[in-house]
Amino acid sequence: MDELLPRPECVRERDSQGTSDGADAREQDPATSDTLALPPAEGSPVSTIWPPGYKLTRIAVVGADNEMAQDNLARFRARYGHVPVEDAEVVVCLGGDGFMLETLHTVLHAGTPVYGINCGTVGFLMNPLVEDDLPERLVRSQGAVLHPLRMHAVTQSGVVEEALALNDVFLFRQSRQAAKIRILVDGRVRLTELVCDGVLLSTPAGSTAYNLSAHGPIVPLSANLLPLTPISAFRPRRWRGALLPSTADVELHILEGDKRPVAAVADFTEVRDVVSVAVSEDRSLGTTVLFDPDQSLSERIIVEQFTV
Repeated sequence: MDELLPRPECVRERDSQGTSDGADAREQDPATSDTLALPPAEGSPVSTIWPPGYKLTRIAVVGADNEMAQDNLARFRARYGHVPVEDAEVVVCLGGDGFMLETLHTVLHAGTPVYGINCGTVGFLMNPLVEDDLPERLVRSQGAVLHPLRMHAVTQSGVVEEALALNDVFLFRQSRQAAKIRILVDGRVRLTELVCDGVLLSTPAGSTAYNLSAHGPIVPLSANLLPLTPISAFRPRRWRGALLPSTADVELHILEGDKRPVAAVADFTEVRDVVSVAVSEDRSLGTTVLFDPDQSLSERIIVEQFTV
């Protein structure tokens, strides 16, 4: 198991298209030989979605399975109506960050914008609970576009599993013994052996969640960076992780997997007994999170960095 495993198919496909070597693989301008600009940053503000005065007529209102959310769900639907999520112009999500994440996954392929209202615990992705003037507030709201990570995991039995993550993809040991993980970035071995409880790759939007609890850096939405953070690293003891360009292809190969089994998790999807995991940002998919004008996600992330 210590030998370098074959590169996952999704990474080989990107290699063949010349898009997996980060800055080196970006197209060159023949006139100037300058590197072309990166794609729009994760979470780039898209200003308002609808023009002033626009009348929203198809609003879906969904709620988490808790008393506060369910009470407000009945009132919001009675006052503003409700259409199925697949028919909606916008989805109003009543709950906490966990239910918001589930809702974002539900609309990820359709691209329907989601406006969260805090009826949960933390509410980092949510707006304050205000019942009045909902359609007007939706029209005035500003959006942040989030792109998911795509995980491609191969198990010891050869099963291939794929999943998307808007927060993070992380690997974690399944037994009492520490995991041993080899880390490759854009096809190059960057860390031959990380002995640890696990390792995670986060989106900027997810950098304030598990990544922050694991002492990883908070990343501004406009940074075009993905934090790679060890979880309880034993060797090398001084390695604190890395900030990778959003174009990076990350491969995580499990060493001594029979003795030291490892699971991989992408938001809500867990795959047990993996031997290799490839992770990269999927720019073909995106979802828009709506915030009140004075409650932008970028501002919240800045504030979080000064919270003590």
